[in-house]
Amino acid sequence: MKTFGGLLKNELKLNIRNMNMVIFAIIMPLVVLVILGFIYGTKPATDSAAYTFMEQSFGALCTISICAGGLMGLPLVVSDYRERKILKRFQVTPVSPLKLLVVEFTIYVVYCLVSMLTLVPTAMLIWNVRISGSWLAFLGSWLLTMVSTLSIGMMVGGIAKNSKSASVIACILYFPMLIFSGATLPFEVMPTVMQKIVSIFPMTQGIQLMKSAFLGLPIDNAVFSIMVMVAVTVISTGIAVKFFRWE
Repeated sequence: MKTFGGLLKNELKLNIRNMNMVIFAIIMPLVVLVILGFIYGTKPATDSAAYTFMEQSFGALCTISICAGGLMGLPLVVSDYRERKILKRFQVTPVSPLKLLVVEFTIYVVYCLVSMLTLVPTAMLIWNVRISGSWLAFLGSWLLTMVSTLSIGMMVGGIAKNSKSASVIACILYFPMLIFSGATLPFEVMPTVMQKIVSIFPMTQGIQLMKSAFLGLPIDNAVFSIMVMVAVTVISTGIAVKFFRWE
């Protein structure tokens, strides 16, 4: 436990000093929230909607930091360490692949939590965003979305040969999920065929659960959504640990 704590402390300091994730995982979601707030304010999502555009979009906004950390930050950090032979040095220490991946995983959980803690009060205080459903269900959906997405990042970081290949894989995963999961382009406006295709993304399932929980709407196929995210988490974590490359 002492080894884990020391490694987490050092890695978190280095990560914050780099500033990339501070910008993309914490500042960027807040900036997007502010921009949308000034554009839409407290306008209803539709003419007959009982909730505002900001309330309808809040769950999706909370996934921007998850997407940035899980699909860009985490895999690039681990693969960069591999390319610079830093992982090779870890190999002769008590640090196991699982422990190293959990440390990096925890760092991006911290970023996601900080992002959430900035978005919630800002949205509530300035634009009077209120949850109509269950906070417990919303936070549970958010947590499952975060874990499943970060597990994909662990998998990419664990098996990518170098930072270049990790960057290519990360981009292939990041942009489709960011655009088509519902984080930016509303899921409801997509053609039916596209909706079926992007439903394989854990973020798509997570955002739909979060939206329903936040607005207090009936949750369709909740079991299927949970199963998709749990399956992605288990498979990705297993691959990350089983096929982890030190060099």
